[in-house]
Amino acid sequence: MNTHLHLLLVIFISGVAACTAWRADKPKANPTAAPPTPISDFSSQTINLPAPRLEGEFSLEEALAKRRSVRQFRPEPLNSEQLSQLLWATQGITDPAGLRTAPSAGALYPLEIYVVLPQGVYHYNPHQHQLSQKRAGDLRPDLHAVALRQDAILQAPLTVVITAVYERTEAKYGKQRSPRYVHMEAGHAAQNLLLQAVALGLGSVPIGAFYDEGVKTALGLPADHQPLYLLPVGYPAP
Repeated sequence: MNTHLHLLLVIFISGVAACTAWRADKPKANPTAAPPTPISDFSSQTINLPAPRLEGEFSLEEALAKRRSVRQFRPEPLNSEQLSQLLWATQGITDPAGLRTAPSAGALYPLEIYVVLPQGVYHYNPHQHQLSQKRAGDLRPDLHAVALRQDAILQAPLTVVITAVYERTEAKYGKQRSPRYVHMEAGHAAQNLLLQAVALGLGSVPIGAFYDEGVKTALGLPADHQPLYLLPVGYPAP
């Protein structure tokens, strides 16, 4: 055989073998993996959320350009993966030291996050990436009543409630300065959620018009958890 032809044949065979080996080693999708759980199917008092994705196909620039306040929603429920991603974006842990997605003055983290679902009110634990039920039953009508009857709260399949424990920040920065830091942090967290919603093909709107004590009573919040934001989330209606 011609020496050059023999060499080319050896290179070709080696390339095919390497390509086959790479394909064999490459992780394969599991066709039998369970689909994400619709939030309407949540039944336990403790919900372990799936791990959030750290990469996506939707750029930050596109999310910024497309973010708009959405006040009308379709009735489709979200699923556990979407909820996981939304809550991680709002207050998820991103560092072994406990640092989170949103900056916090002194890393004191005064915010506490709740989710209002048709089956109850849940508290988000960012360290465990877990939800625990605090009150059972569909309390969206009660929340709607104390939020000046804004229909987005009734239409959306879920509403994220951002609350604050001011004392955590006051311990270091005092009562005069702390509210500013806490409110800035709530804005950071809310914007994270709003942009993540867009990246997931969802919509949201930040609501600040509500009766504070009414929200606390309707949702059964602890006395020191002061509501700052209501953020209904869902699929935008046409």
